[in-house]
Amino acid sequence: MRNFGLRSPSAKVGNLVYFGRMLDKIRSHAKGELPPDYQANLGKGFDGNCTQLLRVNYDQLVERVKQSGTDNEILQWCFSTGRQPSEEEIHIWNEFMRKRGWNDEVSETLKRRKKEAGMAARSEIETMFTFIDADEGRSLNANHR
Repeated sequence: MRNFGLRSPSAKVGNLVYFGRMLDKIRSHAKGELPPDYQANLGKGFDGNCTQLLRVNYDQLVERVKQSGTDNEILQWCFSTGRQPSEEEIHIWNEFMRKRGWNDEVSETLKRRKKEAGMAARSEIETMFTFIDADEGRSLNANHR
């Protein structure tokens, strides 16, 4: 179990899940505090999915985050630099991300990660979001599924 001060991927900024966690990772990395195993996927995976949704360049986002500002200010920058998804697109994004690893192409990765973390027998961990929360010591809640 690891806790690096990153918020849950389920936490929302401007109604978007995951965005705040991505900002936390960027800030932690800029301070030299992000563990090496988290650095390999910076700008890729869920980060890449999020920046693609917003149509912003990850490296430009990193530079914007380094200039400081609140999460909402940075999200507004993303909306003006890239695009602002509609309420329906945000709903689809949130539901898609919330269920990653549950009966999809990420299921095998989730299974492997659970085994590596000694959580293979934990049947309540059905998605990547619940795995991340469990791996980082956050309690799991029913609305992850």
